[in-house]
This record gives sequence, structure tokens and C-alpha cells, in this order.
Amino acid sequence: QVQLVESGGGLVQAGGSLRVSCATSGSIFQFVRMSWYRQVPGSQREFVASITRGDSVDYADSVKGRFTISKDNAKNTMFLQMNSLKPEDTGAYYCNAEVILPRVEQYWGQGTQVTVSS
Repeated sequence: QVQLVESGGGLVQAGGSLRVSCATSGSIFQFVRMSWYRQVPGSQREFVASITRGDSVDYADSVKGRFTISKDNAKNTMFLQMNSLKPEDTGAYYCNAEVILPRVEQYWGQGTQVTVSS
């Protein structure tokens, strides 16, 4: 059973930085893509950033130039470095991982809260 465990959330002032992590059970190479999503109460979960097995990355327009997604294959961990944080970046940040074999499945972590104060 795949498990994803996020950590690193917290409270930070606007303009500050924070790094959140997603530790995976088993090898990170089993996932074709890993992503970060965020959600605020009353709103849908929204895409933030993704990284493929081959290290291709993609970002939501709202975070381009401020956030950096990466992974450490040796530690089976994905990261999201968040700089120049804004109050609108506040939310619960969720780790997502996709596998395609033996069938397409997606897995989610439990989330870590990021709060940016103005």
C-alpha cells in the first residue's frame, strides 16, 4: 500500500519562504508523476506543481517564478520550495502520486497546512 506523508508546513509572513516535503513508502521510481495541490475550505483542490519520473516540471501560473518542485530519488522524497509567499498561497498542501502499472491509480497524502500572514 502506497503511503505519502507531507511535512514542513507552518506559519510564515508574506514575502517569506517555506519548504514542504512528501515522503513516499517504497521507491519513488514507481510513480510516473508526482504533484502538489492545495486547497482552502470551501474551494476545490487546485494544481500547484508537478514533476515526472524524468524530472519534467510544470507549474500553475500563480506560482511560476516563486515555487520550485524537486525530488530526491535516493531519499524517496519530493519537495516544494516556496519563496516570496503571499497570503493567497495559504491552504492545505497535498502530495499526489500517479502510477500506471498494473493500472492507473492516484494516491494522496494527508496534507500539511501552510498559512501566510499579511
